Amino acid sequence: MPQHVSGPFDVKVRPLEPYNKNDKAVGRYSLDKQFHGALEGTSQGEMLAFGTGAPGTSGGYVAIEKFTGKLEGRGGSFALQPNTTMTKGKPDMNVFVVPDSGTGELVGINGRMQIMNEAGKHSYVFDYTVP
Repeated sequence: MPQHVSGPFDVKVRPLEPYNKNDKAVGRYSLDKQFHGALEGTSQGEMLAFGTGAPGTSGGYVAIEKFTGKLEGRGGSFALQPNTTMTKGKPDMNVFVVPDSGTGELVGINGRMQIMNEAGKHSYVFDYTVP
């Protein structure tokens, strides 16, 4: 039976040196997150993004990040794979647990996360199963 947890998180996004320095529309960034609540721990990763930077435009990003900490008291780590497509300022986001990425007490974890950003405050809703 899938479990359902939610809570706040803090995120810091910092620019990294891009592979293609001649194309300013493609950016590379570091991700540092601190999750709170039933999902308690840190996540670090990298994101690749495309966008013009103008308000209300379209673009997208993909990322890989590794969470390390506890999920409802179970310790371990797992990888998350976020991706978002922005169409005229409206996001379509998906965040999945990478299959077979769980370690420790989180081996076999499977799930999907929703991320909300309201007035600069980030929160998550995480539906998951662990055998």
